[in-house]
Amino acid sequence: MKNNNLIRFVQSLILLPVMTFSIGNTHSIEIPQNVLVQKLNSTVSGALAFNQALDSETKDQKAKAEAIDAYFRERKMPLEGTGAKMVEEAARNELDWRLLPAIAVRESTGGKFECKKVSNNAFGWGSCKIGFESNEKAIEVVAKNLGGNNPKTARHYDDKTTKEILRAYNPPSIVPKYVDQVISIMDTIGDADMNPTLAIASA
Repeated sequence: MKNNNLIRFVQSLILLPVMTFSIGNTHSIEIPQNVLVQKLNSTVSGALAFNQALDSETKDQKAKAEAIDAYFRERKMPLEGTGAKMVEEAARNELDWRLLPAIAVRESTGGKFECKKVSNNAFGWGSCKIGFESNEKAIEVVAKNLGGNNPKTARHYDDKTTKEILRAYNPPSIVPKYVDQVISIMDTIGDADMNPTLAIASA
């Protein structure tokens, strides 16, 4: 609505060949109407481009979240519904959007067999010795750590590729095929650079 009003205002200026602005008592500046129109058109175009970028990002986030939830839903996994949170935290911590759900699947079959002695830990975080108040909180904490944004664990995860993060998370000396297993789950969930339109259409 605001953009439409601005466009109508620009169109109304076509009748004005020149606008005059006074400065003090003695000087005035004449600004040609076409200069004003160009500046206002530029502002409108910028606002529209910004809105389109936001819309595209929102569609992308929703498509990724739905892909995660669809994976959980098809396999009747308890973590269904956490897709949006996983995508949000992955973006915040610059992680591959598929990493968190894939780890949760590998560690607990998507929450079916989460840590027994603590609550809401579907990631096996802290060797199953750390519990969380909710799955959402667990997602926040694990994502922050894997993204290298926790000073206490940054030396293990900061500035590393997805495979390097997984090797630090569960070293090959402990689980030899862990990295390949998680990467395989990630590929099943979706492509790293998925097409949001295609993902929404197939959901």
